[in-house]
Amino acid sequence: MTHAELLHAIQVAWQNMQEQQPLVQCMTNTVASQYTANVLLAAGASPAMIDKPFEAEVFAGIAAGLIINVGTPTTEQVQAMQLAAKTRQLKSLAWVLDPVGYGPVLKWRSQIVDQLLTYHPSVIRGNASEIATLSGHIHASKGVDTLLDSRYAIDYKQALFQHTQVVAISGASDFIACPNMTVEVRGGSALQPKVTASGCALGALIAAYCAVTSPFVASVAAHVHFAIAAKKAAEKYSYVGHFNAAFLDHLQALRADDLAAHADLHILKLKQE
Repeated sequence: MTHAELLHAIQVAWQNMQEQQPLVQCMTNTVASQYTANVLLAAGASPAMIDKPFEAEVFAGIAAGLIINVGTPTTEQVQAMQLAAKTRQLKSLAWVLDPVGYGPVLKWRSQIVDQLLTYHPSVIRGNASEIATLSGHIHASKGVDTLLDSRYAIDYKQALFQHTQVVAISGASDFIACPNMTVEVRGGSALQPKVTASGCALGALIAAYCAVTSPFVASVAAHVHFAIAAKKAAEKYSYVGHFNAAFLDHLQALRADDLAAHADLHILKLKQE
């Protein structure tokens, strides 16, 4: 896929999302729930926070997209996550895994993630420390925040392709990789990490885009959508509160022409299949 083809594909994906308004099942953490819903609504999708085991299995079979985020797992929620992931796998439906805080310190949730990997998420999205540790390379983190540059974590992606089609790493630059291609998405703002649940909401947006295009294009499209909106918001506001409100506004205001004009993406690796 060439740069022009990829850019066209994300424009088409954006258009399809506006037309279809995909229903996204969000199994996310308590910190991120409301913000994730607001981001999806602003971007053109429809959130459904269905994370109870009595409902999750049936709903996972009808939802257009699914995000599983292990930020604040409860025993009941974990049961629901496993049912939902299994349902998506059996029906060959795309879903996204966000392994928040994965590592040796938070062992219980890390074991949960290991179990969820057996259901083969379409996309694994995380920060650099999470992705590196998930691939078998232990790196220090500060709580659930990364201390590793995303540019270095991309070197560890190969080990994860036994579990997933796409690895997405967020950071100062974002990197999205499939077995044959790696794309760097630049832009965004340094204010984004100061907004609680930004990364969690990004995972949900990937799930929304997965409902209308391939997991790889979906991941690139979501990161570009985020990066453009954040960059535009930061051009006007330097304080977190005003920036975040403007960010949501720009998520909603973005158009296909904006993707063409402002997407800052670079193909780093391309092999013939």
